[in-house]
This record gives sequence, C-alpha cells and structure tokens, in this order.
Amino acid sequence: MTSEPSRPSQPNHPALSNLLQEDRRFPPSPEFAAQAVATKELYDEAARDREGFWAKQARELLTWSKDFEQTLDWSDAPFAKWFAGGQLNAAYNCLDRHVEAGNGDRVAIHFEGEPGDTRSYTYAELTREVKRAANALTELGVERGDRVAIYLPMIPEAAIAMLACARIGAPHSVVFGGFSADALNSRINDAQAKVVITSDGGYRRGTPSALKPAVDAAIAKGADTVKHVLVVRRTGQDVDWTDGRDMWWHDAIEAASEEHTAAPVDSEHPLFILYTSGTTGKPKGILHTTGGYLTQCAYTHKNVFDLKPETDVYWCTADVGWVTGHSYAVYGPLANGATQVMYEGTPDTPGRDRWWAIVAKYKVSILYTAPTAIRTVMKWGEQLPAKHDLSSLRLLGSVGEPINPEAWIWYRRVIGGDRTPVVDTWWQTETGAIMISPLPGVTEAKPGSAMVPLPGIVADVYDDEGKPVPTGSGGYLVLTEPWPAMLRGIWGDPERYKETYWSRFEDVYFAGDGAKKDDDGDIWVLGRVDDVMNVSGHRLSTTEIESALVSHEKVAEAAVVGAADEMTGQAVCAFVILRGGADEGPDIATELRNHVAKEIGPIAKPRQIMIVAELPKTRSGKIMRRLLKDVAENREVGDVTTLADTTVMRLITDKLASQPKAQED
Repeated sequence: MTSEPSRPSQPNHPALSNLLQEDRRFPPSPEFAAQAVATKELYDEAARDREGFWAKQARELLTWSKDFEQTLDWSDAPFAKWFAGGQLNAAYNCLDRHVEAGNGDRVAIHFEGEPGDTRSYTYAELTREVKRAANALTELGVERGDRVAIYLPMIPEAAIAMLACARIGAPHSVVFGGFSADALNSRINDAQAKVVITSDGGYRRGTPSALKPAVDAAIAKGADTVKHVLVVRRTGQDVDWTDGRDMWWHDAIEAASEEHTAAPVDSEHPLFILYTSGTTGKPKGILHTTGGYLTQCAYTHKNVFDLKPETDVYWCTADVGWVTGHSYAVYGPLANGATQVMYEGTPDTPGRDRWWAIVAKYKVSILYTAPTAIRTVMKWGEQLPAKHDLSSLRLLGSVGEPINPEAWIWYRRVIGGDRTPVVDTWWQTETGAIMISPLPGVTEAKPGSAMVPLPGIVADVYDDEGKPVPTGSGGYLVLTEPWPAMLRGIWGDPERYKETYWSRFEDVYFAGDGAKKDDDGDIWVLGRVDDVMNVSGHRLSTTEIESALVSHEKVAEAAVVGAADEMTGQAVCAFVILRGGADEGPDIATELRNHVAKEIGPIAKPRQIMIVAELPKTRSGKIMRRLLKDVAENREVGDVTTLADTTVMRLITDKLASQPKAQED
C-alpha cells in the first residue's frame, strides 16, 4: 500500500498543519454503540497485558490444531515469531470449520461479473471447490513450501486458488492482473514459482482483456522454475497453448477428488509473498506467515467493521492483487464466516451508478473502499447514488491513502445517509492488517483522521531525534512494539528488510509516512514522507494542500506535486478536477489559490493550478504523482504502462499546451 521509505531532513512544519485540527465530531449513535461488537474495554484490556490480549484473540478467533506455547518470541528482533509452537491451517479456518459448525448453507461469496453474470458460493460449496483445487495442485507436483504465482482477474477462482495453496502449505504470490509481462517475470523468478494460475482474460469496461499472453511472454523471458500453467476460462478468448505445460483449470478441477484434509502448518509457516514497489531497486517480496497474520486479520475485520456474520453483507472493493484484497476480501471475512460481495469490474461500467446498483441488489451493509474511488464518485454527482436504495448500509470504511475531510463528509452524508460511522483505516502491505482506525461503536470520529492505534497496537509520531512529538506537532509515523500480522521480512533479502524498515530509528519500525498528532493526540497521516515539499525552507505536505483544495465547493479531486523553482527551491503545482456542473471561469485559479492561502497560509499557495478532466491513476487507484511532476517541470512524461488509462497523460499535456497561461496566477 505504500512505497519504500525515504529520509527527509526534517518532519513537516507543524505551523502549517492547522488544517488538520478538525472541529467536527461524529460520535456513534446510541443505538449503534449499544449493539457494537467492540467496546472501549478492549483498550484497557490490551494496555494491561498486550501479549495476553493477543493470545486471547488468537484462541477465540481461530481454531488451532496444536495450541501455541509462546505468544511472542522477539529474541531475534526485528524478526518476530508469534504464537510459537502452534499449528493451524488458514484454509481450514476460513472454510471447513464453518461447515462443521452448521453454517455450510451460509453464502460466502456473491460474485458479480462485469458483464452481469453472477455466481454465489455457500461455505459448503466453496470448501468443496478449494478441496478439489488443492488436489489438482498436488497432482501437478506442488508440495508444502513450493511457491505458486496467481495472475487472475477479480473472480472467485482467485480466492479459491489462494485458499487451495494455503490448504497444502504452498505460499502464494498473487500478481495484480494489470501488471506487465516484465513485472510478472520478475515476481515469478524472485519467488521461484513452480506453477502459475491465470485465465484467458477478464472484463474491463465492457471489453475482454487478455491475461494469458502476458504469462506466455513472462515465461518466454526466462522462468525455468515454472512447470505448469493452469488457465481459467473466463472470456472465451483464443489463447496460445503449450502442450505438457498448460492445462485448463476446469479440466484439472473436474478430475480432482472432493476429499481433502487440510494440512496443519507451523504458525510461522509462510502463507504468502506480496510484492510492493520500492523507490529504488527491484520490487520487495513482503513475506507474511500464517498464525499471526490470520489472527490480526480476523480481529480487525470483526472489530473495525462491527461484523455480525449472521446478518451482514460485506463488500471490500479492492482487487486480490493488493494487500487489501488479501486481508479484507479473502482471509479476514472468510475466517469470520462473513457473507461478502466480489465484483470483477469498474465503478463506471456499464454506468457510473454500478456500485450503488450492486449495494442495492445484495443489500450490502458494510462497504470498504478507497478515497480515490470516493472522490471519483463525488465528481460524478449525488444524483447517481440517489437513484438506488442504499439504506442497507450501516458502516463505511476507507483505505489506501489519507482521506480528505470533505470527501469523508460526502461519503458519510451521501452514501451513508448521514447516519453510518466511517472508519478511516491506516495500514500497509507490510503491516498485514489494520493498525490505526476508529472503533465504530466507541470512537467520536473526526473527518480525515485515522484517530488512534487499535487495541493491541502501539504507534507514535517521532521527530528527527527519535523522540515522540508533542500534541499539535508533526513528524514520522512509527510502530514501537511488534504486532501479529507484521511482515516477517523481505523474501530472500533479510538485510534489505532491516535497512528499509528498522534503520531510521533504533528498535523501531519506520512506516515511511509522515503524521501529525493534533491537539487531542489523535493521529493524522500525511502520506509518504517523499510526498513532502520544501518551499522556501518550509516543509509542506501534499496531503494538506490537496485537502484544502478539495474543501472548496467546486473541487472534486486534486493532486499536488512539488516542482523545481529557482526562487523557492520547490513550488506547489496543483492539478484539479472540478465537480460536475462547476463553472471553470477565467478566475478559477486565483479563487483556488486564495482558498488554499486562507485554509493553510500564504506559503502554501500553489504557483500554478491546472484544471484537468482526469488524473493519472494506477488500476489500484493510486495517483501517479511522478507523471504530474514531469508535466509541472516541463519534462517528457515518463512510463505510463501501469496506468489504468494510458491516454490520460496525453489529454493533460494537450490541454495545458493549448492554454498554457490560462491556469496560472
């Protein structure tokens, strides 16, 4: 979810963080609080005995084949062992035990395909499919400890493949379906994957999009460890075929037995590798193991989302190619026996009200999505969600980056009917599960603030000297105690793990994000420390300036970058999308610059404001600010292959070239 930390010379200038002192408060309603899963006693319980607290969660939320002997072994820090000596199986905990408890008829996954096809799997049906897939992998020679690469669209077979790997103790490496053959090749080779599971393709904005050719190209570049490629038939596209290596998924599954016993593995047995890009060098293979990861996924999913598995319908919109999809679209909800929605497509196909139609169709009660998506649907207007009955929603979540206060307010008001709690969650690929978040039945939430660490988590904001900052000040977000779902290292590179995360401050995990403690001590995440600009000696957070812009009534979304400037070192450049129906007008740039000055201070006024129709985003919704920086500094635009829409940058540059002075002050 975040990139490799960089090291600025000083933290954000605290005098410029006045925007992040929020006066609006949203306590839970008395009715919600009275029935909430999590209570304030959790904080006290965890503070009294943190390890005992986590041991209790592990034993209450999971089924262990063999009980653990030691909650935490930190003797080889920063390499943790949680629930040492214990044995369990992640797939058994996500599937079999719910069937054995009499909940086999409960729907596990409602799948909605982009073309409108649907499938629903009960827990009994999903268990049967995973058992057959586990047997199919075993037939292909996959043994405990072997790695399996998964390169699939957001279809049920992705979850089935992940759980089948977990069932036999084969760590999976899911590669997002939007990645190139080169990216896939590097991940296959780093993990030395034995099998690749892919599909002929998936659907993207109404059109079949091929996947199998990227696998063929990746293997052709050199991937000697790959013995077999399993191919799911999804779109019916013609695919090239290598006899002896390639096999149709349905043929392998149909030939496999429905009988399979899940193999207990050690609590520290590798569950998966997930690659995340660093600022330099090759992608980092983040390693997560079984017991600690599954414990914290189940604990956070239950308490942060106030889960009531008998009645809730939960929907996390993330793709399984990202950690949010791992933790909150597969392992967390299924470990808790939840009913969830899985959707293959985008929010705008066949219409821009697609998400709200799905919420109404399945009576979704819990929705977890990204601020980028929220700001996008804000831009499209309130009339689209208003066409659908969203009254089933009772809790909303946000993940992936800091959410602007005005987007938070809009989300709660328009999507949540001005009644639902909003849980703004901070965590990373590396942390494995949510770390900082409101508890919806307890917390008096502030729009835009992640609030405080969850019970059992210890986080702080440090200054350059490694000391906690006082309230009202900014610095670096750190984690000062180990946590169950923490990464166990970088695959094959323990030194890089220590250097990347543990060298900035002694014995403390540096998250790579800037943060501020407000006057109440609540945490505001400011984004990556490499998203901090130095303007005339003042350090400004891009997140703060973006929040100021989005708080203007005409603005739907904004992205801010620092561009080289002879006078000030760096200058603030803003790319702005206006709300539907907002009048651009000749004075819009001046109006928005003055608004930023009023909200933050004159030093934060953008040198340049550029009105654009779209922003460059990856398929996970992250804004590619480096491309905007290229535009702001009049450079040739860099590599756009990871963008969801590769034409966006041309549209931006063409518009700015046609009216280069129109958006400058």
